[in-house]
Amino acid sequence: MLPYLELQKDNEKEEEIKKQIEVPNIEGMSITQASKVLKEVNLSLKIQNEPEIYDKEQTMIKTQLPKKGISVYEGTKIIVEI
Repeated sequence: MLPYLELQKDNEKEEEIKKQIEVPNIEGMSITQASKVLKEVNLSLKIQNEPEIYDKEQTMIKTQLPKKGISVYEGTKIIVEI
């Protein structure tokens, strides 16, 4: 076994942790739908000025940041307005 090969494996693992993902378009989706879509690609949802009471099935997303198509790291929160 060659030590430098082990180093390459470790570096690959680090890059997997810092994986970049293209932000999907969630504008026009319900909170429930958008949360599911984002979870599938290891992103999360943050609602700006979130009201205390609202229906996650009926409330639609008006805008999102970052916008669709932007590359972000896994675990990034997508900020939305409803």
